[in-house]
Order: sequence, then C-alpha cells, then structure tokens
Amino acid sequence: MGKLTDYYKKKQLMQQLSEELEKLEEDESLKKEMKFEKSVKNLLEAHNKSAKEALDILRAIDPSLIRDSATISTTYTPKRAMKTYTNPHTGEVVNTRGGNHKVLRAWRDQYGAELVQSWAE
Repeated sequence: MGKLTDYYKKKQLMQQLSEELEKLEEDESLKKEMKFEKSVKNLLEAHNKSAKEALDILRAIDPSLIRDSATISTTYTPKRAMKTYTNPHTGEVVNTRGGNHKVLRAWRDQYGAELVQSWAE
C-alpha cells in the first residue's frame, strides 16, 4: 500500500503545481517579462550575438554592472577542524588547526610522530 499512497500524494502535488502554473500564466507582469525575454532573444539572434557578448556591451555602457573581483570568491576553502592534543606525561594541552604547531613539533621530536598523533582527541 506504500506505493499507492505515494502515487496519490504525487498526483495531488502535480495537480496543485498545475493550478499554480495556470495562475502564473495568467499574470500580466509575467506575460510582459516573457515578451521582453523573447524580444531580447530575437534581437541577439538578429545580430548574431550571444548573451555574454550582450552583457559585455552593457557593462561597457554601465560600469556598475562589473562585479568587483575582490568581493566575489571563486573558491571556498573551509577551515581545518580544531584538534586538541593532550600530553599524558605533562598534562599539557595544545589546540591547533594544523600540524605545524611549535609545541606539537617538539613533542614529535621527543616522543615520535605516531605516539603524538595518538594523543589527538
């Protein structure tokens, strides 16, 4: 019966979306926007230009359309997770995001890298 219930829920959802779509299609402002979009596409096609080329022309006319490359990050590098190391011999605690911590390096030299790694919480 699970599939049948799922079927009727999806059918009801489709009906609801269909009604919303019909209301949108009757909206005058949407009709104007669609007409404008069609006109722009026809204009681009008539002049054999792409949307990118049209944007380049518009940016030349209105410099405020140029995005500031300093404010837009093209890549996102998440922060490293904070690791806590507790030295069982001294009870000293080190919190670090990387492995190049001064105290952590000293512990590795003194006790060995594998042992120090096992101290991570």
